[in-house]
This record gives sequence, structure tokens and C-alpha cells, in this order.
Amino acid sequence: MRPVRKDDLNSIHDLHSLPETDEFNTLGIPENIGVTQKIMDTWIDELTKNPIQSYTFVIELIEDSKFAGLIAINLGKPKYRLAETWFKLLPDAWGNGYATEAVKAIIDFGFNELNLHRIEAGCAVGNIASMKVLEKAGMKQEGRTRKKLPLKSGWSDNYEYAILVDD
Repeated sequence: MRPVRKDDLNSIHDLHSLPETDEFNTLGIPENIGVTQKIMDTWIDELTKNPIQSYTFVIELIEDSKFAGLIAINLGKPKYRLAETWFKLLPDAWGNGYATEAVKAIIDFGFNELNLHRIEAGCAVGNIASMKVLEKAGMKQEGRTRKKLPLKSGWSDNYEYAILVDD
């Protein structure tokens, strides 16, 4: 994992433009690369703030530094010491353990570098692959929120996951 950079624009736009990666995502497919650029500018700008409230990382393959996807951790109110994470990988990277490895790394970063108490994640109830990733990373399903996610297919229920520093 490494922080997102301006030269990641084409890879990130390609990732966001795939129907397969859009199925359970609330972002939607960007109308053009300019929309992706604005999203990326927000992520990059956030990394220059003090304190940083949102960290967005590129997931690269160790063997060849090839772009595989994105993962982020967004901090909540400091008093609660909690954050939410999300991830999105290219279909070619699915089923190889990369997402689980990245989620474990972001959990480690959150607890050991950011001194968090709790890290949360959510996923659409139909997103079985993401549920498995979160569970393999040690997160526990805590609940179900009704019709929370505005997906292209319509409103979807969301499974809520979390892990505590002492889990």
C-alpha cells in the first residue's frame, strides 16, 4: 500500500469505470476522467492536512508494483477513536487474497499508527466476496441496516462490520 498520487489517475478511472466494480459501490461510474480527477484531488489534498482525517492508499502487487485497487480509512470524531474503511479492487485481483491482506494492513495501520479503538466497514448484503474479506481480516458482523445503500440496482441493505483493538 502507498498513498494515492496524481499519476494514478488513469488506473483509478479505469477501476471506477468497470461495471463489475460498480455493482456494490455507491459512487457510480464517473461520467468522464474529470470527475475521477476531482475525487482524487480531494483524496490527495486530505493527505496534506493536519490532522489527516482520511487516508486513501493504492494497493500494488508486491512482485511488479502493478495497480490492483484502492483502500482507505476515514477517521471519525477523535474522542471515539474510530474509523471506517473501504476497499475496491480490479476484477483481475479478485480471489487472490489481496483484499484480505490490504484490510489486515489497514487495520494494523489504524490500531498501531492512528491509535484507534474501533474500525468499522460495511458492505451490501449481496456482496458475499467483501463479507468474506472482512471476516477473514478478523472483523465481526454486528448488524444489518435496512435499505442504506443507493446502488444502481436499487436500495440495498448493508451489513455492518467492526473490529476492536483488543479483538
